[in-house]
Amino acid sequence: MGTQDKSPATTQLLAPEITLQPVSVTRRMAASLPHLREVAAQKGLKIHHLGAGYPHPEVTDPRGFLAHKKAYFDHLTQAEGLNDPDVLPEYLREAYAYTDTLGPYQARLAFARVYGSDWQVEIDPDHVLPTIGATGGISLSCSVFERPGIPIAYITDAPTYAGFLARATLNHKAVIYSVEMDSDGPIIERFREQIQAARNAGYFVPLYYTVPDGHNPAGFSFSEQRRREIIQVAEQEGILILEDAPYIYINFAAADKRSRPFFSLAPDRTIHLFTGSKIGLPGPRVGFIYTEAILEVADGLHVPLSDLLLTEASADLLLHNPEALRGFEALLHDETMTLRKSLWPVAEEKLRVYRENRSIMLELLQQHLGDYADHFSWTHPEAGFFTVFTFKQNQVTTDEDFIARLVADYGVVAIPMYAFYPDDARLRNPGAGMHQLRLSFCFNESTGEARRKDMREAVTAFCHAARVESGLPGLV
Repeated sequence: MGTQDKSPATTQLLAPEITLQPVSVTRRMAASLPHLREVAAQKGLKIHHLGAGYPHPEVTDPRGFLAHKKAYFDHLTQAEGLNDPDVLPEYLREAYAYTDTLGPYQARLAFARVYGSDWQVEIDPDHVLPTIGATGGISLSCSVFERPGIPIAYITDAPTYAGFLARATLNHKAVIYSVEMDSDGPIIERFREQIQAARNAGYFVPLYYTVPDGHNPAGFSFSEQRRREIIQVAEQEGILILEDAPYIYINFAAADKRSRPFFSLAPDRTIHLFTGSKIGLPGPRVGFIYTEAILEVADGLHVPLSDLLLTEASADLLLHNPEALRGFEALLHDETMTLRKSLWPVAEEKLRVYRENRSIMLELLQQHLGDYADHFSWTHPEAGFFTVFTFKQNQVTTDEDFIARLVADYGVVAIPMYAFYPDDARLRNPGAGMHQLRLSFCFNESTGEARRKDMREAVTAFCHAARVESGLPGLV
């Protein structure tokens, strides 16, 4: 008998439009971490988390949320006036049934009122569409403009959120035109130049994508003056602003110093993405997309962009999780089951942890590296989870070998900044981000005083590594 071929079967399928996308450095880092942890452990090193942009477990303990949700659901039962335990409450039936693509109206209405109150905007709940986190909103926004199948150019920052790059470049007819930033936001002259350059190259330019509050990964927030300048250019050039706002409530500035989000300044020019992951819980993936923009489409017809997004969502997702949305609705009500006037009190519960972690990081960076201002600098974030650390002498190249050595020799996990620069930015400047790291102060695996201790140890270990790798005396 002949030997059988044990190799796995493959399907010969002609798919000329499918290309293999490169794996992001954060994914490659995650894949390599188990081995690097093992190497570090063999050297007796503790692993320090300064890489992950995850919500901290101390602020995502679901037990309080679950108790509050149950109380709110009991409140809804009482509101229906049901006394017979055998009768299924209407809200409960709807929470576990198929729902409309718009999701439960009550959840959208509650969100529109509370969120609108915080930002002094009257939000129409019929223009609010549930999404699978802010990531779902990015995907929907791209899909709407990719539907005609024409060459398309997205404007974004250099650097920018890796998740946006991953989604935008899935479309083989899409390109990225990026804009360098200063300490206030994208440089306005370059912003306008890149829009015009993309159009001159034959591309349709629908939008500019950004994370203006607690920018991921740049580690700062746009000034309000720069926001107004961006809006002015967007209006003059006829493009939209896709505002990703995951850290809008993770804000360390005084209340009177917070810049207003784009959607509150120009709701008809903005596509706003909200996620409940940072202020509520990350697992349920509750988000909303909101816009008042009107688009001119074929034959001169003017259509609300929210209608196009709804059509796209109906084709893409169709059905949301109504129980998760009504659970978020519970969060929008206080302990007396009264609709909140603001989400800031909810945010403050999270901010306590992140504010402490941020203070520890900034204080220790200054303590251990402040005397070497000619060697190192870092951003002082007014929102978000990150600071960007720069090796100013260019004596350290933050490539993947350096990142691996940082883990294996010092036990420190960090993310290199070069991976967040779009291809066009790296063509203009091959060294973009090659001497920078994104340091996260949001996450470790402990709580309370142990969390504070671990954060101090992590930043101290990083400062020691930065000094040694720069040829300076290490910490004793």
